[in-house]
Amino acid sequence: MLRAGIVGLPNVGKSTLFNAVTAQTSALAANYPFATSKSNVGVVPVPDQRLVPLAKLVKTETIIPATIEFVDIAGLVRGSSKGEGLGNQFLVSIRESDTVVQVVRCFENDEIVHVEGSIDAKRDIETIQIELALADLASVERRRERATKNAKGGDKTARAELEVIDKFQPALEEFRPARSVTLTQDERAIARGFFLLTTKPTIYAANVDEATLANSSGNPQVEAVRQVAEAEAAECVVICAQLEAELVALAPEERRDYLSALDVTSSGVDSLIQSAYRLLGLMSFLTAGEKEVRAWTIPQGTRAQQAAGAIHSDLERGFIRAEVVSYAHLLSAGSYANARDQGILRLEGKEYVMQEGDVVHFRFNV
Repeated sequence: MLRAGIVGLPNVGKSTLFNAVTAQTSALAANYPFATSKSNVGVVPVPDQRLVPLAKLVKTETIIPATIEFVDIAGLVRGSSKGEGLGNQFLVSIRESDTVVQVVRCFENDEIVHVEGSIDAKRDIETIQIELALADLASVERRRERATKNAKGGDKTARAELEVIDKFQPALEEFRPARSVTLTQDERAIARGFFLLTTKPTIYAANVDEATLANSSGNPQVEAVRQVAEAEAAECVVICAQLEAELVALAPEERRDYLSALDVTSSGVDSLIQSAYRLLGLMSFLTAGEKEVRAWTIPQGTRAQQAAGAIHSDLERGFIRAEVVSYAHLLSAGSYANARDQGILRLEGKEYVMQEGDVVHFRFNV
């Protein structure tokens, strides 16, 4: 399952956002540093407007959306790379995440203390970047020692590692993330084995107050976050964590009405989840029958046989054919039988590249 770690300085709204994202209140939201002393974990459904209409079409009441695991990670402070505060725990939790959601405080509120004493989004981002870069630099230096020793013995893999380290180290010494370094395809494969924190794909969540949400472009703190995200080719989502947490108590229709009254078209939580999918190059295919309608997560470019394996290894091992129809075509046809009669239900082989929104039935034999 995809795992997204929510990070940031203390008191920027991480736990409040986690509560909103996971639609529950298990995370302690309090006005003091390290209110979150250990990671809270929640499994979150991926918003997908196709599932309910598809369930009605196949006459089932069981709907299983794709999911993401969100982790509320303890707050970071200066010196975390050396174990200050809860730094060691913070760094371990990031290392175990597939993507990082960095919450950046972009609102003023005298009643909520800021660990640095003032609101400065760019400074806060840089604080976290420096700590992660320092942690990665220590990892790279340890790896250099080992690779240098092995390279002297003629180890070609160690020599290749040293070439990648030579690219990473100058960037990290300048507190730039490792993901900003240009690598060849072979070098990227080697770098994956380094498990560096700053290679993690990052989403910046600019946390604003309710008054700013509809017109965030007028907030200089939000603009600072957007500039950082654009420079890194990262994602930026503007969100009001406090509002999203309050929306949890409302029925879906009431949520839409409330957002509409604020001139906001969609939930920031939905945008956050969708950004995680885009950033990691993920997509969903669907299965639909009398038993259930379900969304399955796969990387973009996945072929049919490997997609079958996302459901069960037996389907991949015994793959014969995939019956495929697009969601839009199936809904237009009104049934599988009509789709088959109209020639829009196709039989595809194992090399077929799956498309977003494919509705699939796999034929297999083991």
